[in-house]
Amino acid sequence: MRAGELAAVRGRLEEFASEVFAPLVRRDQREKGAMYLRGLLLEGRRKSMQPMAERLGVDHQQLQQFMTSSTWPVGDVRARLAWRAVAAVRPEVWVVDDTGFPKDGRSSPGVARQYSATLGKVGNCQIGVSVHAASDTASSPLAWRLFLPESWDGPEAAGRRERCRIPADEHHRPKWQLALDMLDELDGIGLRPAVLVADTGYGANADFRHGLEDRGLAYALQAKAEMTAYPDDAEPVTPVYGGLGPRPKPRYRTRPVSLRDHVMAARRTSGRAVTWRKGSKAAMSSHFVLLRVRLAGRRPKPAADGTIPLGWLIAQWPEGHDEPVKYWISNLPATIPAKDLVRLAKSRWRIEHDYRELKTALGLDHFEGRSFTGWHRHVTLVTAAHLFLTEQRTCPKAPARA
Repeated sequence: MRAGELAAVRGRLEEFASEVFAPLVRRDQREKGAMYLRGLLLEGRRKSMQPMAERLGVDHQQLQQFMTSSTWPVGDVRARLAWRAVAAVRPEVWVVDDTGFPKDGRSSPGVARQYSATLGKVGNCQIGVSVHAASDTASSPLAWRLFLPESWDGPEAAGRRERCRIPADEHHRPKWQLALDMLDELDGIGLRPAVLVADTGYGANADFRHGLEDRGLAYALQAKAEMTAYPDDAEPVTPVYGGLGPRPKPRYRTRPVSLRDHVMAARRTSGRAVTWRKGSKAAMSSHFVLLRVRLAGRRPKPAADGTIPLGWLIAQWPEGHDEPVKYWISNLPATIPAKDLVRLAKSRWRIEHDYRELKTALGLDHFEGRSFTGWHRHVTLVTAAHLFLTEQRTCPKAPARA
């Protein structure tokens, strides 16, 4: 925002900052939080602390101290932002995703040579895992976690961990586990998704799916064609008990086949055309095959009688293609209309708008600090700036949490 534009919404921004930073007991911390927020919103190429301080006309040490050495409850601020985001966005789904933060050197917390979808290759970067609330018209992050690769554990990483002030209880955990941790944190403040969506990095992970099922969460996750499943009419068989040892458990006798094979056997002609969204120029539509299957894999979770629950297999098979181009799996009810099922599975697209605005306009990946806590504070405050803009576009008077 230009200086004049920021001045025009100053009253709204002060009201927003007053509510968001209310958990900060000290007045000077609340003032510095509001200052950092203005710095992120104010137009400028770089949103690291020194350039922001120059545009704000303050000593950058004030921002530095607030982000790195000051003690303030980032979790409480994040909770207030999450409640406001849900009120503003009115989400149909929550989206789990991750994004890369390209870095030079080895000093930033969590930095390593690792694959980043942002780079489209393996590169030197940090990875942030995020949970977003999304609807067709708006979206906003709800929580963030910095991924720590395995190279940041162990005695050889002790020096780097100390310099980055990584807490002793923070260690390498897979991205899917960080996502579940954030869902638990949000559930702890009374927020749960109606449906959760994610790409194949999460959808193909059985532990992540089981974690969602254990929490009673509905999902529509992108899947890989080679994942396996049994047909809907497959039934487990109990082997004959020979009288020795424990009784055998029921199991499926037939081999599961790939999701691709299920759809190919059903043929494209068994599908239907579905329009899931009205685009700015044309409706978004394609041909889909929808099947009921029992997802197998290496770690299925059958019921006591050996039955694997039925779920949806969704395959996008456009005209002119010899086979499907995308797959999803879902535990949504069998009665859900095809249009709604496809629309929910396809709803991850919205957060690409988040990442674009968070990075290009608000400096999500501009943080140059070296502390683990500083990184989480920065992404939380960038989220606050993004939410403020979202509220101005959607519902300028979004209610705060009671």
